[in-house]
Amino acid sequence: MKKKVLAGLLAAALSASALSTAAFAEEPLKMGFIVGSFEHVFYNLIAEGIEEKAEELGIEATVLDAELDANIASDKIQNLSADGNVAIALACNDAAGVKPAIENADKEGVKMFTFDCTTDSDAINCFVGTDNYEGGRLGGQELIRLTEDGDTVAIIGYPTASSCLDRENGALEVLEEADRNVLTGYNYEGDANKAQEIMENILTSNPDVKAVFCVGDPAASGALASIKANASDCKIIGFDGNPEAKEAILGENGQWWVSEISQNPHEIGTRIVEEMNQFMTDGTVTDEVIYIAPYIITAETLAEEAETEAAE
Repeated sequence: MKKKVLAGLLAAALSASALSTAAFAEEPLKMGFIVGSFEHVFYNLIAEGIEEKAEELGIEATVLDAELDANIASDKIQNLSADGNVAIALACNDAAGVKPAIENADKEGVKMFTFDCTTDSDAINCFVGTDNYEGGRLGGQELIRLTEDGDTVAIIGYPTASSCLDRENGALEVLEEADRNVLTGYNYEGDANKAQEIMENILTSNPDVKAVFCVGDPAASGALASIKANASDCKIIGFDGNPEAKEAILGENGQWWVSEISQNPHEIGTRIVEEMNQFMTDGTVTDEVIYIAPYIITAETLAEEAETEAAE
């Protein structure tokens, strides 16, 4: 009798364990995401892609805002880790500042990923973002196309963000072979008001500047305000491809904001979720670095796009 009771208890325990394991297996994966700033349209579009793909795959996603601050990003990595997220992805707008928090989370067993801009760390399992160096080269080509030999051109940069530094360096590489006077070394810090101030200073010291390449659309918006206030005919090349840029190019501001290097933020958002899900499922990613190609937008390309959409 005693053996039968023990056998019954053991069977019940095994059954409960199996049910518990099955219930656990059915729980959705918890993943955390930290965008640069919800004040930027670009990051809102990435967030939309993240949420859409997470819902499709049955992932419990938490999307937070770092406010372009490494300390805030680091705190949110720690909070997401403590909240049981098995994987975290973030935009490293300050690559050096957020690196310690990434590596601490990795040591605690949280799988780390990056999107848009990354940091140099073995803790990163996969990065998904625009090929920013190539995007910068396209920006440099546009500066050359819109100006003539001997003209002065400028680049409004954001060197603390690896993505934006790549854009500036890509443009500088192209400009090395061109006969242009290049003004560079600025940091707009992701702030349109700061970019407006920088452009004001550029126009004061170099009123003959013919074109400016802005490494982000907030910088282009700030530059536009200053250029208009100073009655300058300086041309603007933006970077992001946000709706505001397209509206500017097609509208009355198109006499200044004439060109744009476009990204695909929605695809960045969906792809990083896919790679994280794949890694948590079978321990692999498609590639450690996944680049999404940028492309040039002008009034002409936007008109062609509208015609194609209308025909379809």
